[in-house]
Amino acid sequence: MTGAPGSRPRIACVGVYILDVLGRAIDVLPTTQTAVIVDEIRMTVAGTAGGTAVDLARLGADVLAVGAVGADNVGAFVRTLLEQEGVDASGLVVKPELPTSATMLPISSAGVRPAWHVRGANAALGRDDLPWEALAEVDVLHYGGVSALPGLDGEVSRELLAFARSHGAITTADCLGVKRTDALATFAASLPHVDVFMPNRDEVARLTGLSSPRDGARALLDLGARAVIVKMDADGCFGVGADGEFSLPAIPGDVVDSTGCGDAFCAGVIRGLTLGRPLEEAAWLGIASGTLTAGGLGSDAGLRDLDSTLAFLDDRRQECT
Repeated sequence: MTGAPGSRPRIACVGVYILDVLGRAIDVLPTTQTAVIVDEIRMTVAGTAGGTAVDLARLGADVLAVGAVGADNVGAFVRTLLEQEGVDASGLVVKPELPTSATMLPISSAGVRPAWHVRGANAALGRDDLPWEALAEVDVLHYGGVSALPGLDGEVSRELLAFARSHGAITTADCLGVKRTDALATFAASLPHVDVFMPNRDEVARLTGLSSPRDGARALLDLGARAVIVKMDADGCFGVGADGEFSLPAIPGDVVDSTGCGDAFCAGVIRGLTLGRPLEEAAWLGIASGTLTAGGLGSDAGLRDLDSTLAFLDDRRQECT
């Protein structure tokens, strides 16, 4: 599916949904019962499906959230935040026996982000929870959470991605760390059904055992992925696909918090593909989206809409080339 900047692609973000509670700047964790004044506290929808869903909605897509939450106030708040962003949250199922996945992140003045995480309902998302009829109608399916979704990873992820591809969708995937030692073996059968796989360099090294992002990306391509883009933080990204390989630099910018930058990168790449841009040009939009997100606190900070993101890219890209 391709279109002009004003068209609205239909995108499903399937996978990990988390509520992040973030505070900054926190450089020392108190060890006694005391109050410390900080500059900012925010709550945002995060995760490799959730953060990407919000960013894609801001970039002008009609987004369906597909995941799991608990029957708690946290889950209700996740749904409210998504709906406020224009995301269709009807694909979120409730797991009454589990809490909603959530993370607390004290962000230091240098942008360092330790985390305390409740895994929660994400672990229980399974095949029967997926809205297959709705997924047959999307232009893009993004699988966010390779190796972090025990109810989907393996045969179900292969079925899901093959199903979306067979109905004409672009398929993309991302990791949320590498959660199991057999992650690559578990996902290998799914890779031939992935148009663009977008792990970061640490995840590529964990998956493949190869320290070089280029070698790791090539190995994933050899296993069947149609294209691989490796996110490399301040070093930009490396991509490889049918048209060859490319390395793109990062766009310089102030970094307040790196939470969600990878999710924003994926959203930018996906939106670029729906605009009909070649993979390398789509990756530039991913870099711009990630850079904007790093300028504020939380995974929904900085990124506003497609027009302003494209304008930012046009203005700042010349500094990098």
